[in-house]
Amino acid sequence: MHLRFKLLTPLVLALMLNVAQASPSDVHSNQEVSPASQILTQLDQVRQTVTLGATELVEGALNLIGVPYRRGGNSVEDGLDCSGLVKSVYAQTLGLILPRRADQQAAATQKIDKTELQPGDLVFFNTMRRAFSHVGIYIGEGKFVHAPKPGASVRIDNLAQSYWTRRFDGARRVLTGEDTAQPR
Repeated sequence: MHLRFKLLTPLVLALMLNVAQASPSDVHSNQEVSPASQILTQLDQVRQTVTLGATELVEGALNLIGVPYRRGGNSVEDGLDCSGLVKSVYAQTLGLILPRRADQQAAATQKIDKTELQPGDLVFFNTMRRAFSHVGIYIGEGKFVHAPKPGASVRIDNLAQSYWTRRFDGARRVLTGEDTAQPR
């Protein structure tokens, strides 16, 4: 189940129960506030809370800009490769344990259309003549954070750049379970 829906479902139910249990004395003005209006207001507050998870992912990725690339790297101290970056950010910000390799991360996430990309989603590329050989974290406005190659460091690139457009393999959304992302 997608993180946003997993968070929204119990909150929406709780909000609906609160509205159903509200008494007329709960309204603080002369004008009545309809239950539908109350739900919409509360859903907007929930939406802002859910967005915080994506914000934390983006901030976590942005905080790693400048960390040197290291093949097989899993830590800021030693360096990161592309999948190590993704694994690290998801573990530190959401407590989710993703597989180690980019192709495994693709298999453990939900395929989405490029037009559905939201901050925190994963973008995959074929950079080594094999599918899903590179991964980055989408941060919005067509940009993503990734650890590109030896001799470089974690940086932001644009999906619209011809290099990335030609190699784009797909977009994925991380599914949540107990403490791991489950394959689909």
